[in-house]
Amino acid sequence: MRRMKRNIITICALIVLAGYSASGQQIVESIVAVVGNEVIYLSDIEGQVVQLKAERDPTPVDELRCRIFEDQLVQKLFLDQARIDSIEVSPETVEADLNSRLTDYIRRAGSEQALENYFNKSMAEIRKDLREMLTNQYIVQETQGTIAQNITVTPDEIKKYYNSIPKDSLPLVPRKVQLSMISVEPPDMEESKAEVRQRLLDLRSRIINGESFSTLAILYSEDPGTAPKGGELGYTTRGELAKPYAEAAWSLKKDAVSKIVETEFGFHIIQLIDRKGDMVNSRHILMKPKLSAEQTEWAILKLDSIADLVRGDSISFARAAMWFSSDKATRANGGRMVKENPVDRVTWLTLDELPREINLVVRNMRTGEISEPFRTTDSKGNSVYCIVKLDDEVAPHRVNLKDDYNYLSEAALRNKQSKIYEEWITEKIRKTYIRISDEFRGCTFHYSGWFE
Repeated sequence: MRRMKRNIITICALIVLAGYSASGQQIVESIVAVVGNEVIYLSDIEGQVVQLKAERDPTPVDELRCRIFEDQLVQKLFLDQARIDSIEVSPETVEADLNSRLTDYIRRAGSEQALENYFNKSMAEIRKDLREMLTNQYIVQETQGTIAQNITVTPDEIKKYYNSIPKDSLPLVPRKVQLSMISVEPPDMEESKAEVRQRLLDLRSRIINGESFSTLAILYSEDPGTAPKGGELGYTTRGELAKPYAEAAWSLKKDAVSKIVETEFGFHIIQLIDRKGDMVNSRHILMKPKLSAEQTEWAILKLDSIADLVRGDSISFARAAMWFSSDKATRANGGRMVKENPVDRVTWLTLDELPREINLVVRNMRTGEISEPFRTTDSKGNSVYCIVKLDDEVAPHRVNLKDDYNYLSEAALRNKQSKIYEEWITEKIRKTYIRISDEFRGCTFHYSGWFE
């Protein structure tokens, strides 16, 4: 026989596959497949179906159930191989990801109670299920990595991959630009900051005297993300907040209102709503100092003089950025803008990836041109004035070998790895003991051989 029974777990599973125990009692937690030493429960399949349908997945239920089931079968093949190869993952890695995701889920749900109600499970059960899911994901990734660890693509393979794609099916690449910027911070902002502090002090007094923090946040807060919700941030950890804000929030008693707190985003007053474990739910009113007419004029004149120096070849744009720019994110790069995640160090940006004000200016610029001074918003939401230089650009085009070699190299590698995985899965199905409940025999699967 091609497939042999491996151990007692397989024998027990075969009994449960039919949905009944030896005594004839129906088993609630029905096993619908055995893959090597791994099992798949019907509840796992049905739970995912319910969740995807709640997220408005348009796939018919029967088709969706079959797709989820095969995905589970494939995952179990990798997990079975990981057991054979003694592949494990660090519990610390899983816990860090688990805590991060749980924090995000609680914040989106609004509270731990709301999350428990959504899943109809306790937090302990949610944590247990999520830990198991993440552990399996990491193990599958590690196993796939061992299968494709030495896979590379040659220039000839990249060319063949490119030529295999019908020309009218090649993806369109939007216009991409490389930009440098210089922004300046006007002097004498203390007067503007003092005005903001006084406005917040007035609001704080009104709240202490009985007015609603939420109502005043809706009316006056300059945080567009939280103002419509009465200033409420939802449950957050310390690491998710600016340090001064976190220190103030964690020092408050429930319903207490903080003194004025200054962060890189502006000035806040904060009210503690609730505390759960290492998370707090707070609301705030944010206000930002405004540039006066004199400060605006100073910024424009300053940027004009810098642009004139660069245009007159008295100084390069990069050196001017290092000397004069107030933007810390780009100053060290000679003003060169990078993608939002600076770790990537990607300097080619599509227009859609630019702040709206910069997008509107750059779309009409020519390569090498320096813009006139204009107002925009920095990464903290503060208004600044800046000039930008269009260093280089690539016109909209279909992917080609000359302009998009790196993109095609990565795509060709993914395609080759995908074929390796397909071959591995097909061979693994042939060699692995697999037993599947008859209720899934009507499914049309991507891979053949599941029932052989």
